[in-house]
Amino acid sequence: KVRSRDPNQGEFLQAVDEVLSSLRPLFDRYPKYLSVLSAVCEPERVIQFRVPWQDDKGDMQINRGFRVQFNQAIGPYKGGLRFHPSVNLSIIKFLGFEQIFKNALTTLPMGGGKGGCDFDPKGKTDSEVLRFCQSFMTELYKHIGPDVDVPAGDIGVGGREIGFMFGQYKRITNRHQGVLTGKGWGWGGSLIRPEATGIILYIGYGLVYALDFAMKDAGECLAGKKVTISGSGNVAQFAAEKCLELGATVLTLSDSAGTIYEVKFYSPHGLIIRAVIKAHVHFIELIAEHSFCSIHRYFEGKRPWSVACDVALPSATQNEIEKKDAESLVKNNCKYVFEGANMPSNNDAIEIFKKNGVVYFPAKAANAGGVAVSGLEMAQNSGRVHWSREEVDAKLKGIMENIYNTSRDTAADLGHPGMMTGYVSLCDFQLGANAAGFKKVADAMIAQGQVF
Repeated sequence: KVRSRDPNQGEFLQAVDEVLSSLRPLFDRYPKYLSVLSAVCEPERVIQFRVPWQDDKGDMQINRGFRVQFNQAIGPYKGGLRFHPSVNLSIIKFLGFEQIFKNALTTLPMGGGKGGCDFDPKGKTDSEVLRFCQSFMTELYKHIGPDVDVPAGDIGVGGREIGFMFGQYKRITNRHQGVLTGKGWGWGGSLIRPEATGIILYIGYGLVYALDFAMKDAGECLAGKKVTISGSGNVAQFAAEKCLELGATVLTLSDSAGTIYEVKFYSPHGLIIRAVIKAHVHFIELIAEHSFCSIHRYFEGKRPWSVACDVALPSATQNEIEKKDAESLVKNNCKYVFEGANMPSNNDAIEIFKKNGVVYFPAKAANAGGVAVSGLEMAQNSGRVHWSREEVDAKLKGIMENIYNTSRDTAADLGHPGMMTGYVSLCDFQLGANAAGFKKVADAMIAQGQVF
């Protein structure tokens, strides 16, 4: 039914297929949940709008904005805004669909939603980004609110963009509300550090916390392990920082131009890796300027997945690990794949991981730290209070531990137990995470009379 309605929305269809194809054990055990399928796969509301703005030359530019409010069964719609040229309805729907279950796994009262625009902030001046954000919010404000829909940041939307949009929201509504998360310290955001909002930092931190819980469950530890990371943005940077802090060796970072390999970091714990790699030459210049690391090799146009490692953390974008990449990781004895990006492994790759005993932890569970801290920011805004970094970090660790345990225990309940020895995993964390999130949302929908 989904395919017949949206045959050209490839990313959305892939996301639906990944979830539903994994849930057969849930439906076999609890047939009542079959009644919810159609409703869960259809957004409650899809909003598309024009975003006109003026560039610095005085010329009018037009972009296309989206907000998909997917499911409000357990709380207000919650999900980021992505500003990137690739944004279209299929991508926003895939992200919103994933967000339903990710938010449910955090145990916080948040429904699923997502939004964005095909605007590219790269190469734009601050004044151009300001005018765009003000125009974008002039339409979006009609559809959001602290008890309705609370957007956050995503690719292309950081502290600058959140600040510009929040300022416009206040200007229009005359209200200082927790209507966006990822705000700066001093005006509603979590206290982290000057150069990072809590939401972005904690996607990377939460990813590594989940990995650490899994390794301890297997009688292992992260110290001494070799880690490959894709991406060079905020998620990759802070995942690398936390891996280094826990004693791992980070071998790679990457971007669309290629992969740097055998990175050696000179700075001690607490390092923030500022490696935004536009090209190899630029990265060498960055090293010379800051002297915080050295690089032995550079693979132009290559992804990191041919590098031998113990742990892979795909943290760049969707579908960056295909079948051949998964086969290469298995061949090189990678034992853990934890997803920092949204849907970075395609369905063929996931099957290869699971068949070969790789501990595969899907994005909706592994990268839930960002939206978890978003939810904590919402709570602080509602209570007109603030928590210290240590308090937020402790709460995040508890949430990530609960996500890991819930995914493991739900898989066990459905006949795929979480017994892990010698790096061999018999636990289907994909099933566990999808089923745990689905059950929570479905139970709420049934209780509220939305399914008959």
